Amino acid sequence: QVQLVESGGGLVQAGDSLRLSCVASGRTFSSYAMGWFRRAPGKGREFVAAISSNGGITNYADSVKGRFTISRDNAKNTVYLQIDSLKPGDTAVYFCAAAGSSSLIRAGIPDYWGQGTQVTVSS
Repeated sequence: QVQLVESGGGLVQAGDSLRLSCVASGRTFSSYAMGWFRRAPGKGREFVAAISSNGGITNYADSVKGRFTISRDNAKNTVYLQIDSLKPGDTAVYFCAAAGSSSLIRAGIPDYWGQGTQVTVSS
């Protein structure tokens, strides 16, 4: 199995930047596509970004293109989500996910989920 642990969330001001991290159990990390989802208060789960197992292909939701960047360091078993120019609408719990392919991430059916990290953006 794969265990995912997110970190890096917090209370920030609009316009600030954050980098979220997700550390995975290491046995087969490099074989998994990874991604990020978020759930805003009172809303359903939203796909944010995905990255292929070797980091060569990335995908983003239209709502975050240009401000969010997903990356990974397979040597560290870690995937990152860099968030720039934070807006109050970005306030959500952000979840890391792992799957056998990026298409499964984009479809919202990953094999594994992290526990989530809270991002709160004040006006």
